[in-house]
Amino acid sequence: MTAVGRVLQHDQQVAVGLVGPHQLVERIVLAGLPGRAGPGPAVYVLPSDDGLHYRLHMAAYRSEQEAAEKVARLGRGVDACLFASRVPLEYARRAGVLVCPSVPIQLGGGPLLATLLAAQRMGADVTRPSFDTVSRADAERALADLGLSADGAQVQEEVSGPAALASYHARLWQVGVTSVACTGLDEVARRLKTAGVPVFAVRATETAISSALRIATLLAGRRVLADSQLAVALVEIPSLRDPTGRPTARQAREELRLAVHGFLVRESQRVGGTVSQVSDHSFLVLATRGSLAAEAAAHPPFVAAARELLGVTLEVGIGLGRSEQEAEDQARLALAPHRRAAPGKGRGPGATAGVQPVSRAAVVVREIASRGALAGAAADGANDRAEKVTTFPAPVDGLSRLRSLETLARLAQKLAADASPIVDAELTGRLLSVTPRTARRQLRALAEQGLALPLPPSRNRHPGRPRQAYRLIIEKLDQRAAQ
Repeated sequence: MTAVGRVLQHDQQVAVGLVGPHQLVERIVLAGLPGRAGPGPAVYVLPSDDGLHYRLHMAAYRSEQEAAEKVARLGRGVDACLFASRVPLEYARRAGVLVCPSVPIQLGGGPLLATLLAAQRMGADVTRPSFDTVSRADAERALADLGLSADGAQVQEEVSGPAALASYHARLWQVGVTSVACTGLDEVARRLKTAGVPVFAVRATETAISSALRIATLLAGRRVLADSQLAVALVEIPSLRDPTGRPTARQAREELRLAVHGFLVRESQRVGGTVSQVSDHSFLVLATRGSLAAEAAAHPPFVAAARELLGVTLEVGIGLGRSEQEAEDQARLALAPHRRAAPGKGRGPGATAGVQPVSRAAVVVREIASRGALAGAAADGANDRAEKVTTFPAPVDGLSRLRSLETLARLAQKLAADASPIVDAELTGRLLSVTPRTARRQLRALAEQGLALPLPPSRNRHPGRPRQAYRLIIEKLDQRAAQ
């Protein structure tokens, strides 16, 4: 956990979902794990110097087959999932409901060895056992630790339902192949006891639980950091980049460019990003990985909406990086295949440079202007419209810009050199010695100036006002110093 503590803020909190039977989930939460209870239910501080908080979300089930449903209910409200064993994890994976890093509690090793020792103390014959929910390697190591041969052991490594596993153990015992069953599923243990089969349930030990929880928290912390990574969407308009046939009139090209710009401004506001024009046929959208992840997972963002609304096809390249330049370079690499394509290829319906898409875009420009999104845009020619548009132009060094740069510089100086550039109003207030209200206003000003990016909403942190976190774009300070 030390590696996470060096990059996450002291009060950073991650959410871990507990997926398992009621008894085990309650045991994890109430077992008195090392550390002190934090604010709110089921919140603990890890017993280390990094001070990383984690919130436990209980997703208890009665049968392992309910695991997929419980995980689906958690949705994206957790940063990682901890499963009772690899069986419910496999059910969730097969159902396709896993949307975050997941780890099972390992029942091999200490838990399995403790079960075999308990069986020996009770006089059971463990020379011919049958196992499930563990691997053959785990079974052989546990038996070797007891000085026993694994030749008579039977292991069912394939994940099956409780009925199938109970039938597997009972059949081996009835024909005399095995002398005792060891299972990691409570339902299988109940079925075997009813059938009169000697059975011992493999229980997770405190060490196994603590180890798995630490791993899950580590994975959750890495995911939080990944979501704050800078993401750049490089958007190009093929019909402006590669005009074919009769050259498009200048006014029509300006109308199309203006329409795409207004469209991207509205779309980027939805994901907490900013837009800047980088050429006469391309725009750059700067956001965070977390805000663009949902869009980019299924298809490139903006493409479908632009085709439906404007009647044009956009080419989008997504890049991720620790800095804006690194993310932009990756985005340009992603667009390289489109640029190498022959003119006219790779375009959908309405993507040509003909009159119909342009005139349709002009209608959209007037519609957007009437709603106030492009207030001040006149109807007397493309040049006047381009000058009066009130979208987010490249910021100029006015007084508000200078103040925001000064705030960003002070925050960068106060933050530790190896800390993640993620702040909220509470942390900003402490660093700058201002009230949370003033801190919120300063962070909003940074976002308006393109010097900070709002992160996706926080997940169930504390009661009261939800905390809005921002990713500081400290790279802007380096760019300004280079100018």
